[in-house]
Formats: sequence, C-alpha cells, structure tokens
Amino acid sequence: MEKIMASFNDLTVLSLEQATVLPYLTYRLAQDGMDVIRLEHPVYGDPNRLIGENVLNEERMNAYFLCINAGKKALTLNLAEEEGQKIFGSLIKKLDVDIFATNQLPKNYRKLGIDYKSLKSLKPDIIWLGVTGFGPDSNEAAYDPILQARSGLMELTGEAEGSPQVLGIPLPDMGTSEHAYGLLMKALYQRQLTGEGSCINMAMFESSVSWLTVPITLTGSFGKNISRRGNTHEFFAPVSVYQTQNGFVYIAVGNDRQWKTIVSQEMFQALDKPQYEKNAGRIKDVKQLNQAINEITRNHTSEELIDLFTSLTVPISKIKTVAEVIKDPLVERRLLYAEDPVTGSRVTLAPPPNMTSFLEKSDRRLSFPPRFGEQNRDIYGHKLGYSDDELARLKKAGII
Repeated sequence: MEKIMASFNDLTVLSLEQATVLPYLTYRLAQDGMDVIRLEHPVYGDPNRLIGENVLNEERMNAYFLCINAGKKALTLNLAEEEGQKIFGSLIKKLDVDIFATNQLPKNYRKLGIDYKSLKSLKPDIIWLGVTGFGPDSNEAAYDPILQARSGLMELTGEAEGSPQVLGIPLPDMGTSEHAYGLLMKALYQRQLTGEGSCINMAMFESSVSWLTVPITLTGSFGKNISRRGNTHEFFAPVSVYQTQNGFVYIAVGNDRQWKTIVSQEMFQALDKPQYEKNAGRIKDVKQLNQAINEITRNHTSEELIDLFTSLTVPISKIKTVAEVIKDPLVERRLLYAEDPVTGSRVTLAPPPNMTSFLEKSDRRLSFPPRFGEQNRDIYGHKLGYSDDELARLKKAGII
C-alpha cells in the first residue's frame, strides 16, 4: 500500500473548479500527495474565495475558501479565448497531466476546449472527470440544498410535524466528492493495468439518491411512506436525544437485551414494564417512552449517564459542539494544519477519513491554500517557458 501511495506523488491533477464539490475532491487528492493545480477565470475566479469572514484582510482569501483548498496550487486562465485554450493544451502536455477534472456545465465543455475527446487527443491516457448536477446531458444548475431537496434527503430530515430541513453538512457536495474519489482510484488502477485513460461522468443527483437505500426499497417494494421523524429511529426504540442537567446525550438501544440491562438499573426501574420488554412494544409507545426517559435523564449529568451506559455496553454519546469535537483525543491527534508563509497565520483543518502516508511524512502539514493565480509565474514562466514580458501581455489581455 505504501508503494502505491508513494506513486501518487508523481501524479498531476489539473482541475477547473469552483464552489465545494470539486474542490473537496481535489483536496482529498492533495492529501494523497498528488500535485493539484486549480484553474480559475482571471476575472471571476472561484466565488467561494469571497465567502465567509475575510480573516486574512486580503481579497479572495476568505475563511470558507481556506477550509478545503490547502495543499494545492492556483493558476488563472481564460479558456473562452483562443490563446487561453492553446495555453491550456500546453499545460496538459508539458505538465503531463494525469487527471483533468471540471464542474463546469456540460454545454461549456467543447466551447472551452475541455471535453474528453479534445484532451484525449493531447494525452491518450488522461483520466477525465466531469462533475455535474444531473448528468452530462443536463445543463441544469445545481447547488447542494437543491440536490438535498430533489433527492429526498430534505424530506427525511427534521421533526415529523415540522418543515423539511437541510442537513448540517453539504452531503450531496461531499458525498459526490467521495464517490468520484473512488471512481478515480478505479480509473488509475485500470490505467496501471491497461495503459488506457478514462472518461468519468459523475452526477451529484445520482450520488445523493444512492444514499437512500432503505427508504427506496421500503417505498418502492412495499409501499411504505418514509418521511422525517426527528431524532427517533423507525425500527428501534429507545433511540433519541435526551436532555441532561448540563446538555444532551444520544442513546441508541439496539435490542431487547440492552433494554433489559438498562431497566435493571435503579434509576430506570420504573420503565421495567411488560409492554416494553420487546422492541415492537417500545416502538408502539415511543413518544410516551421517550418522554419518560427524558424525565429521568434530565436529573443527571451527561457524564453520569455516559459512565453508566458505557459500563452497560449500551451506545451513548454526549451531543458535542464542534469546539468539543476538535478537542476529542481521537480527533486532535489527526487534525491537519496549513501555515501561511506570508502572514504566519495557521489554519486548523479537518482530519482525513484515513491518514495517508503523505500526511504522516509531512507531520500532517499541507501547503497554505493558494492565493489567486499564485503559481502563474512559476508554472507559465518556468515550466511553459513564457517570459516576464509575455506574462505581462497575457495578464493585460485578460488571458491569465
């Protein structure tokens, strides 16, 4: 595995990216040690550069952008211009690009010269990835909450008597990124075996709907009406959020044996009733049962309940704030960091799903998120051979 991961250091990714779905994917690739270069329009750039607080007091480096763009390089290039497309072709060939990715609308592929056929003619073994809202035949715009609404995720989120709610994280964005990551790994493996590249189309809508495994089967096969139900579980009880003296805990009872263990404890003995012995009985009276449990838990601290339930091997957790999550020993030792060589600012980054050998060797450090067009001079000048005068002309003409 280490040998495979080491080979990632030799791979170059060129990504015409913006927003969240594709930048998060290439951020994951950067964590593997790949050389990730993001492309942006020289005027408009990535809108996410302007989102969130201006923590560095400089343009196009706002807080939201910093979260998922560490470990990358940045170029500006106007692909709507013929000269920009020629430079793009030079990037593909001279940088020996392994993966090209874009989340442009499909109608722009050929117009910008970034379609798979054009890139394959430049580099036959290139792996091409197009991330769209609804597939390569659709030019419908899509943002994460729109995907949550259309895919049914929002219908399943919130209180039963309340309005549909958005998720706390952008799952269609990040879920699509993870699905695309897996497809890229398969494509790299295929190329290793056959020497052939790949064309991958990844639709955010298809990715989002794929998470609905239980709701789709129960609805499509058995006519069930699956909808939001707050913090409870359709098939198990008690499973919910309960108030404590100093916060909230989530308790998940997965079987009758666990329930019997709970009601054997003095504080819960009042709930040792025949109608609650079996899960079906607890489900039938779940509203009253949860209210009764809440009356008990609110008289104890979260820590007391966690100690008790942990000793009984019944799953429980405090409902933690993000600040508390960061201090969790299991998280703290895996956090990533990026330090700005210009200002000395250091940003804390979420840990990866799996610690890569690249991150271990770098002591969990990534290069600071790139400023707008930060690597223009290095890549266009040193690697493509443009002189300072030529770069100045290209900048004045709006090409870079």
